[in-house]
Amino acid sequence: MADETARLKELRSYHIMGSPPEKELDELAKIASLICNVPISLITIIDKDRQWLMVNSGLGISETKRKDSFCQHALHKPKEVLVVRDSTKDLRFKNNPFVIGEPKIRFYAGAPLETPNGNVLGTLCVLDNRPRSISSNHKKALQILAKKAMDYLNTRKLLLEQNSKIETNISELKKLTDNVPGGIFQLKMDPNGELNFEFLSSGMKALHPTINFEEWAKSPELGFSLIHPDDIGPFQKSLSDSLLSLTPFCIEYRVKVKNEYNWHYISAKPQKMPDGSVLLYGSFQNINNRIEFGNALEQISFDISHVLRKPVTSLLGLTQLLEDGKAINKSELMEYVGYIKSVSIELDQFTRDLDKIYREKRKKFNSKKN
Repeated sequence: MADETARLKELRSYHIMGSPPEKELDELAKIASLICNVPISLITIIDKDRQWLMVNSGLGISETKRKDSFCQHALHKPKEVLVVRDSTKDLRFKNNPFVIGEPKIRFYAGAPLETPNGNVLGTLCVLDNRPRSISSNHKKALQILAKKAMDYLNTRKLLLEQNSKIETNISELKKLTDNVPGGIFQLKMDPNGELNFEFLSSGMKALHPTINFEEWAKSPELGFSLIHPDDIGPFQKSLSDSLLSLTPFCIEYRVKVKNEYNWHYISAKPQKMPDGSVLLYGSFQNINNRIEFGNALEQISFDISHVLRKPVTSLLGLTQLLEDGKAINKSELMEYVGYIKSVSIELDQFTRDLDKIYREKRKKFNSKKN
Protein backbone atom coordinates (compact mmCIF):
# COMPACT_ATOMS: atom_id res chain seq x y z
CA MET A 1 0.00 0.00 0.00
CA ALA A 2 2.89 2.35 0.82
CA ASP A 3 4.43 1.76 -2.65
CA GLU A 4 1.06 2.31 -4.32
CA THR A 5 0.57 5.54 -2.37
CA ALA A 6 3.96 6.77 -3.58
CA ARG A 7 3.16 5.69 -7.15
CA LEU A 8 -0.16 7.52 -7.17
CA LYS A 9 1.45 10.62 -5.67
CA GLU A 10 4.06 10.64 -8.41
CA LEU A 11 1.37 10.02 -11.03
CA ARG A 12 -0.44 13.16 -9.82
CA SER A 13 2.77 15.16 -10.27
CA TYR A 14 2.68 14.49 -14.04
CA HIS A 15 -0.79 16.10 -14.46
CA ILE A 16 -1.66 13.77 -17.35
CA MET A 17 -5.00 12.26 -16.32
CA GLY A 18 -7.58 13.56 -18.77
CA SER A 19 -5.09 15.73 -20.66
CA PRO A 20 -5.59 16.43 -24.40
CA PRO A 21 -4.10 14.04 -27.01
CA GLU A 22 -0.36 14.38 -27.58
CA LYS A 23 0.77 13.95 -31.19
CA GLU A 24 4.22 12.66 -30.22
CA LEU A 25 2.78 9.91 -28.02
CA ASP A 26 0.19 8.99 -30.62
CA GLU A 27 2.95 8.48 -33.19
CA LEU A 28 4.94 6.25 -30.81
CA ALA A 29 1.90 4.03 -30.29
CA LYS A 30 1.31 3.76 -34.04
CA ILE A 31 4.95 2.77 -34.56
CA ALA A 32 4.47 0.00 -31.98
CA SER A 33 1.41 -1.21 -33.87
CA LEU A 34 3.34 -1.29 -37.16
CA ILE A 35 6.35 -3.06 -35.66
CA CYS A 36 4.24 -5.79 -34.07
CA ASN A 37 1.75 -5.92 -36.96
CA VAL A 38 -1.29 -5.63 -34.69
CA PRO A 39 -4.46 -3.51 -35.09
CA ILE A 40 -4.53 -1.94 -31.62
CA SER A 41 -1.90 0.10 -29.76
CA LEU A 42 -2.36 2.07 -26.55
CA ILE A 43 -0.58 4.18 -23.99
CA THR A 44 -2.38 3.60 -20.72
CA ILE A 45 -2.22 5.31 -17.34
CA ILE A 46 -3.28 3.40 -14.23
CA ASP A 47 -5.01 5.52 -11.58
CA LYS A 48 -6.38 4.34 -8.23
CA ASP A 49 -9.59 2.82 -9.59
CA ARG A 50 -9.45 3.30 -13.34
CA GLN A 51 -7.28 2.87 -16.39
CA TRP A 52 -7.16 5.89 -18.70
CA LEU A 53 -6.20 5.44 -22.33
CA MET A 54 -3.95 8.43 -22.93
CA VAL A 55 -3.34 7.23 -26.50
CA ASN A 56 -5.88 5.03 -28.22
CA SER A 57 -5.25 3.67 -31.68
CA GLY A 58 -7.79 1.08 -32.75
CA LEU A 59 -9.89 0.73 -29.58
CA GLY A 60 -13.16 2.62 -29.26
CA ILE A 61 -13.07 3.41 -25.52
CA SER A 62 -11.34 6.07 -23.40
CA GLU A 63 -11.05 4.32 -20.04
CA THR A 64 -11.78 1.12 -18.15
CA LYS A 65 -12.06 0.00 -14.57
CA ARG A 66 -8.63 -0.74 -13.16
CA LYS A 67 -9.67 -4.23 -12.08
CA ASP A 68 -10.49 -5.10 -15.72
CA SER A 69 -7.20 -3.82 -17.16
CA PHE A 70 -4.39 -6.03 -18.44
CA CYS A 71 -1.87 -3.28 -17.74
CA GLN A 72 -2.31 -3.33 -13.96
CA HIS A 73 -0.37 -6.60 -13.90
CA ALA A 74 2.71 -4.76 -15.23
CA LEU A 75 2.88 -2.26 -12.35
CA HIS A 76 5.24 -4.27 -10.18
CA LYS A 77 7.57 -5.52 -12.93
CA PRO A 78 9.01 -2.33 -14.44
CA LYS A 79 11.81 -4.07 -16.35
CA GLU A 80 9.68 -6.73 -18.04
CA VAL A 81 7.33 -6.75 -21.00
CA LEU A 82 4.07 -8.40 -19.99
CA VAL A 83 3.00 -10.81 -22.74
CA VAL A 84 -0.32 -12.67 -22.94
CA ARG A 85 -0.35 -14.95 -26.00
CA ASP A 86 -3.92 -16.19 -25.58
CA SER A 87 -6.08 -14.59 -22.90
CA THR A 88 -8.64 -17.40 -23.04
CA LYS A 89 -6.01 -19.75 -21.67
CA ASP A 90 -4.70 -17.39 -18.96
CA LEU A 91 -6.40 -17.69 -15.57
CA ARG A 92 -5.88 -13.96 -14.92
CA PHE A 93 -7.83 -12.88 -17.99
CA LYS A 94 -10.11 -15.63 -19.34
CA ASN A 95 -13.13 -14.19 -17.50
CA ASN A 96 -12.22 -10.55 -18.27
CA PRO A 97 -15.18 -8.65 -19.82
CA PHE A 98 -12.92 -7.47 -22.67
CA VAL A 99 -12.02 -11.09 -23.39
CA ILE A 100 -15.52 -12.51 -23.13
CA GLY A 101 -17.10 -9.54 -24.89
CA GLU A 102 -15.92 -6.93 -27.36
CA PRO A 103 -13.24 -6.29 -28.44
CA LYS A 104 -12.50 -9.96 -27.58
CA ILE A 105 -8.85 -9.36 -26.68
CA ARG A 106 -6.69 -12.42 -27.17
CA PHE A 107 -3.15 -11.10 -27.47
CA TYR A 108 -1.54 -8.44 -25.26
CA ALA A 109 2.03 -7.17 -24.90
CA GLY A 110 2.79 -4.17 -22.67
CA ALA A 111 6.06 -2.39 -21.80
CA PRO A 112 5.89 -0.47 -18.49
CA LEU A 113 6.20 3.33 -18.37
CA GLU A 114 8.76 3.60 -15.58
CA THR A 115 9.54 6.92 -13.87
CA PRO A 116 13.07 7.89 -12.73
CA ASN A 117 11.93 6.90 -9.21
CA GLY A 118 11.06 3.37 -10.33
CA ASN A 119 7.29 3.77 -10.26
CA VAL A 120 5.18 2.49 -13.17
CA LEU A 121 2.52 4.90 -14.43
CA GLY A 122 1.06 2.59 -17.06
CA THR A 123 2.20 0.88 -20.26
CA LEU A 124 2.77 1.25 -23.95
CA CYS A 125 0.98 -1.83 -25.21
CA VAL A 126 -0.26 -3.60 -28.33
CA LEU A 127 -3.35 -5.84 -28.62
CA ASP A 128 -4.95 -8.21 -31.10
CA ASN A 129 -8.23 -10.13 -31.22
CA ARG A 130 -6.47 -13.35 -32.15
CA PRO A 131 -3.78 -15.33 -30.29
CA ARG A 132 -0.18 -14.73 -31.33
CA SER A 133 3.39 -14.73 -30.09
CA ILE A 134 5.99 -11.96 -29.99
CA SER A 135 9.74 -12.07 -30.64
CA SER A 136 12.45 -10.82 -28.29
CA ASN A 137 13.24 -8.05 -30.77
CA HIS A 138 9.62 -6.94 -30.67
CA LYS A 139 9.82 -6.84 -26.87
CA LYS A 140 12.98 -4.70 -27.06
CA ALA A 141 11.26 -2.41 -29.55
CA LEU A 142 8.29 -1.98 -27.20
CA GLN A 143 10.66 -1.16 -24.30
CA ILE A 144 12.50 1.40 -26.42
CA LEU A 145 9.22 3.02 -27.45
CA ALA A 146 7.99 2.98 -23.84
CA LYS A 147 11.21 4.70 -22.77
CA LYS A 148 10.73 7.32 -25.49
CA ALA A 149 7.17 7.86 -24.28
CA MET A 150 8.43 8.22 -20.72
CA ASP A 151 11.15 10.66 -21.84
CA TYR A 152 8.41 12.74 -23.43
CA LEU A 153 6.27 12.63 -20.27
CA ASN A 154 9.27 13.59 -18.11
CA THR A 155 10.05 16.54 -20.37
CA ARG A 156 6.40 17.53 -20.32
CA LYS A 157 6.38 17.36 -16.53
CA LEU A 158 9.53 19.50 -16.32
CA LEU A 159 8.01 22.12 -18.62
CA LEU A 160 4.82 22.20 -16.55
CA GLU A 161 6.86 22.66 -13.36
CA GLN A 162 8.92 25.42 -14.96
CA ASN A 163 5.78 27.12 -16.26
CA SER A 164 4.26 26.87 -12.79
CA LYS A 165 7.36 28.49 -11.28
CA ILE A 166 7.30 31.18 -13.94
CA GLU A 167 3.63 31.88 -13.25
CA THR A 168 4.37 32.04 -9.52
CA ASN A 169 7.28 34.42 -10.13
CA ILE A 170 5.12 36.55 -12.41
CA SER A 171 2.41 36.65 -9.76
CA GLU A 172 4.90 37.68 -7.09
CA LEU A 173 6.45 40.26 -9.41
CA LYS A 174 2.99 41.64 -10.18
CA LYS A 175 2.27 41.99 -6.47
CA LEU A 176 5.55 43.89 -6.14
CA THR A 177 5.02 46.16 -9.15
CA ASP A 178 1.39 46.80 -8.18
CA ASN A 179 2.48 48.14 -4.80
CA VAL A 180 5.47 50.29 -5.70
CA PRO A 181 4.89 54.05 -5.90
CA GLY A 182 4.02 55.21 -9.38
CA GLY A 183 4.09 52.89 -12.39
CA ILE A 184 6.64 50.57 -13.98
CA PHE A 185 6.85 50.01 -17.72
CA GLN A 186 8.77 48.30 -20.49
CA LEU A 187 8.55 50.06 -23.83
CA LYS A 188 9.70 48.38 -27.05
CA MET A 189 10.74 50.02 -30.29
CA ASP A 190 11.00 47.42 -33.07
CA PRO A 191 13.55 47.72 -35.93
CA ASN A 192 10.92 49.59 -37.98
CA GLY A 193 10.48 52.23 -35.29
CA GLU A 194 7.06 51.00 -34.12
CA LEU A 195 6.36 51.41 -30.39
CA ASN A 196 4.42 49.23 -27.99
CA PHE A 197 4.41 48.60 -24.26
CA GLU A 198 5.66 45.11 -23.41
CA PHE A 199 4.68 45.65 -19.77
CA LEU A 200 2.60 48.15 -17.80
CA SER A 201 2.11 47.83 -14.05
CA SER A 202 -1.32 48.58 -12.58
CA GLY A 203 0.13 51.73 -11.03
CA MET A 204 0.09 53.24 -14.52
CA LYS A 205 -3.72 53.18 -14.43
CA ALA A 206 -3.77 55.37 -11.34
CA LEU A 207 -1.43 57.86 -13.02
CA HIS A 208 -3.47 57.92 -16.25
CA PRO A 209 -7.09 57.17 -15.21
CA THR A 210 -8.69 58.56 -18.37
CA ILE A 211 -6.79 56.52 -20.95
CA ASN A 212 -7.84 53.11 -22.34
CA PHE A 213 -5.19 50.85 -20.85
CA GLU A 214 -5.36 48.06 -23.46
CA GLU A 215 -5.23 50.45 -26.42
CA TRP A 216 -2.42 52.44 -24.81
CA ALA A 217 -0.33 49.27 -24.43
CA LYS A 218 -0.59 48.68 -28.19
CA SER A 219 -0.18 52.35 -29.16
CA PRO A 220 1.98 54.28 -26.66
CA GLU A 221 1.52 57.40 -28.80
CA LEU A 222 -2.01 57.70 -27.38
CA GLY A 223 -0.42 58.98 -24.19
CA PHE A 224 1.13 61.91 -26.05
CA SER A 225 -2.30 63.53 -26.37
CA LEU A 226 -2.42 63.95 -22.58
CA ILE A 227 0.87 65.82 -22.34
CA HIS A 228 0.78 69.60 -21.88
CA PRO A 229 1.27 71.41 -25.23
CA ASP A 230 4.37 73.18 -23.89
CA ASP A 231 5.93 69.85 -22.85
CA ILE A 232 5.10 67.52 -25.75
CA GLY A 233 7.96 68.74 -27.97
CA PRO A 234 10.74 68.29 -25.38
CA PHE A 235 9.17 64.97 -24.31
CA GLN A 236 9.18 63.45 -27.81
CA LYS A 237 12.70 64.70 -28.53
CA SER A 238 14.04 63.30 -25.26
CA LEU A 239 12.34 59.93 -25.90
CA SER A 240 13.65 59.75 -29.46
CA ASP A 241 17.19 60.66 -28.39
CA SER A 242 17.12 57.96 -25.72
CA LEU A 243 15.92 55.20 -28.06
CA LEU A 244 18.26 56.12 -30.90
CA SER A 245 21.42 56.93 -28.93
CA LEU A 246 20.80 54.47 -26.07
CA THR A 247 21.07 57.16 -23.41
CA PRO A 248 18.98 57.44 -20.21
CA PHE A 249 15.52 58.97 -20.59
CA CYS A 250 14.71 61.34 -17.72
CA ILE A 251 12.19 64.16 -17.94
CA GLU A 252 9.64 66.14 -15.92
CA TYR A 253 6.45 67.07 -17.76
CA ARG A 254 2.76 67.79 -17.24
CA VAL A 255 -0.04 65.30 -17.97
CA LYS A 256 -3.73 66.12 -18.17
CA VAL A 257 -5.76 64.20 -15.59
CA LYS A 258 -9.46 65.01 -15.83
CA ASN A 259 -9.63 68.83 -15.62
CA GLU A 260 -6.13 69.61 -14.40
CA TYR A 261 -2.49 68.93 -15.18
CA ASN A 262 -0.30 66.82 -12.93
CA TRP A 263 3.46 66.84 -12.92
CA HIS A 264 5.01 63.49 -13.85
CA TYR A 265 8.59 62.28 -13.89
CA ILE A 266 9.98 59.48 -16.07
CA SER A 267 13.29 57.74 -15.45
CA ALA A 268 14.27 54.94 -17.84
CA LYS A 269 17.25 53.20 -19.44
CA PRO A 270 17.32 51.67 -22.95
CA GLN A 271 18.80 48.31 -23.98
CA LYS A 272 19.60 47.16 -27.51
CA MET A 273 18.30 43.67 -28.28
CA PRO A 274 19.85 41.10 -30.68
CA ASP A 275 16.99 41.51 -33.17
CA GLY A 276 17.67 45.23 -33.48
CA SER A 277 14.80 46.34 -31.27
CA VAL A 278 15.28 48.59 -28.24
CA LEU A 279 13.70 47.98 -24.84
CA LEU A 280 13.23 50.91 -22.49
CA TYR A 281 12.89 49.94 -18.83
CA GLY A 282 11.66 52.60 -16.45
CA SER A 283 9.14 54.14 -14.10
CA PHE A 284 6.53 56.92 -14.01
CA GLN A 285 5.96 58.98 -10.87
CA ASN A 286 3.54 61.73 -9.90
CA ILE A 287 5.72 64.56 -8.59
CA ASN A 288 3.00 67.13 -7.86
CA ASN A 289 3.92 67.17 -4.17
CA ARG A 290 7.57 67.70 -4.93
CA ILE A 291 6.82 70.53 -7.35
CA GLU A 292 4.41 72.18 -4.90
CA PHE A 293 6.92 71.80 -2.09
CA GLY A 294 9.59 73.44 -4.23
CA ASN A 295 7.22 76.26 -5.10
CA ALA A 296 6.40 76.70 -1.41
CA LEU A 297 10.08 77.01 -0.57
CA GLU A 298 10.50 79.62 -3.29
CA GLN A 299 7.53 81.53 -1.91
CA ILE A 300 8.99 81.42 1.58
CA SER A 301 12.28 82.73 0.23
CA PHE A 302 10.47 85.52 -1.61
CA ASP A 303 8.40 86.45 1.45
CA ILE A 304 11.46 86.59 3.66
CA SER A 305 13.46 88.64 1.18
CA HIS A 306 10.67 91.03 0.15
CA VAL A 307 7.67 91.09 2.48
CA LEU A 308 9.67 91.05 5.71
CA ARG A 309 12.40 93.33 4.40
CA LYS A 310 10.40 96.55 4.86
CA PRO A 311 9.74 96.29 8.63
CA VAL A 312 13.22 94.92 9.26
CA THR A 313 14.76 97.82 7.31
CA SER A 314 12.70 100.26 9.35
CA LEU A 315 13.91 98.71 12.61
CA LEU A 316 17.51 98.83 11.43
CA GLY A 317 17.10 102.51 10.54
CA LEU A 318 15.68 103.38 13.96
CA THR A 319 18.40 101.40 15.65
CA GLN A 320 21.04 103.27 13.67
CA LEU A 321 19.62 106.60 14.81
CA LEU A 322 19.86 105.50 18.42
CA GLU A 323 23.39 104.21 17.95
CA ASP A 324 24.58 107.53 16.48
CA GLY A 325 24.50 108.91 20.01
CA LYS A 326 22.68 112.04 19.02
CA ALA A 327 21.15 113.79 21.99
CA ILE A 328 17.43 113.35 21.94
CA ASN A 329 14.80 114.74 24.22
CA LYS A 330 11.98 112.86 25.84
CA SER A 331 9.50 113.83 23.16
CA GLU A 332 11.76 112.51 20.37
CA LEU A 333 12.45 109.37 22.36
CA MET A 334 8.74 108.68 22.71
CA GLU A 335 8.35 109.26 18.98
CA TYR A 336 11.07 106.66 18.27
CA VAL A 337 9.43 104.25 20.66
CA GLY A 338 6.18 104.71 18.77
CA TYR A 339 7.94 103.98 15.51
CA ILE A 340 9.51 100.83 16.95
CA LYS A 341 6.18 99.69 18.36
CA SER A 342 4.45 100.29 15.03
CA VAL A 343 7.14 98.39 13.12
CA SER A 344 7.03 95.56 15.66
CA ILE A 345 3.25 95.29 15.30
CA GLU A 346 3.62 95.28 11.52
CA LEU A 347 6.33 92.61 11.73
CA ASP A 348 4.24 90.52 14.09
CA GLN A 349 1.24 90.77 11.76
CA PHE A 350 3.33 89.76 8.75
CA THR A 351 4.65 86.78 10.70
CA ARG A 352 1.16 85.69 11.72
CA ASP A 353 -0.14 86.04 8.16
CA LEU A 354 2.76 84.03 6.75
CA ASP A 355 2.34 81.36 9.39
CA LYS A 356 -1.34 81.03 8.49
CA ILE A 357 -0.54 80.78 4.78
CA TYR A 358 2.17 78.15 5.32
CA ARG A 359 -0.06 76.12 7.63
CA GLU A 360 -2.74 76.02 4.94
CA LYS A 361 -0.18 75.02 2.32
CA ARG A 362 1.22 72.29 4.56
CA LYS A 363 -2.30 71.00 5.26
CA LYS A 364 -3.04 70.91 1.53
CA PHE A 365 0.30 69.24 0.81
CA ASN A 366 -0.24 66.54 3.43
CA SER A 367 -3.79 65.82 2.24
CA LYS A 368 -2.52 65.20 -1.30
CA LYS A 369 0.35 63.11 0.01
CA ASN A 370 -2.04 60.83 1.88
